[in-house]
Amino acid sequence: GSLDLQQVLDAIKPDDFHFARTRLLALENTMQGKVLPLEYLAAARTLTLEKGLALHLDGARLYNASVRLGVDVREITRHFDSVSVCLSKGLGAPIGSVLCGSQSLIARARRLRKMLGGGMRQAGGLAAAGLYALDHQVERRADDHANAAFLAEGLSGLGYAVEPVQTNMVYVQIGERAAALKAFCAERGIVLPAAARLRMVTHLNVSRAQVEQVIAAFAAFEHS
Repeated sequence: GSLDLQQVLDAIKPDDFHFARTRLLALENTMQGKVLPLEYLAAARTLTLEKGLALHLDGARLYNASVRLGVDVREITRHFDSVSVCLSKGLGAPIGSVLCGSQSLIARARRLRKMLGGGMRQAGGLAAAGLYALDHQVERRADDHANAAFLAEGLSGLGYAVEPVQTNMVYVQIGERAAALKAFCAERGIVLPAAARLRMVTHLNVSRAQVEQVIAAFAAFEHS
């Protein structure tokens, strides 16, 4: 789930007017359910400082990373110039993201948002939902991780090839049976895409009982 920093270094354009300037390195944490180690983030920060680049974090699932690592979220974000955080993915807010950065960066972002028509009126209700999510839904992400691990273990026990699970995403190799599995599960009220590499994500609206139902459906499919 991480970029090879040597490859990042090799991709930086030389200071030549024939090329666009390389100005930003953007990382995602988590990436496909995998967590970037703190040591990796520190190394990325060192690289960007040495090369005069800004470092941005796509933190749509940032709190999954902090819960997995067992650290305050600031131990992750301190390495970055800017951070975006989604309030709906796993946190349960109906809509919204937050951009964090320096005072000057946020002032510029607000101006650009206005220029591009991104302003929203009467957004207080949505902000209240976001604040509730941050106050009440962060630590419980450990439950999502536990459900994902339970799902992975159950499917692996049925003989499915399951990729290692760190947070709330489970990747399963289905192969050519994807369409048949989709139809089989649909008859049991379980909606799946017909994907050869199937991604399943646990969140606050997925209970342990529902995970058990999915495992049971996969088991029944194997014996059908």
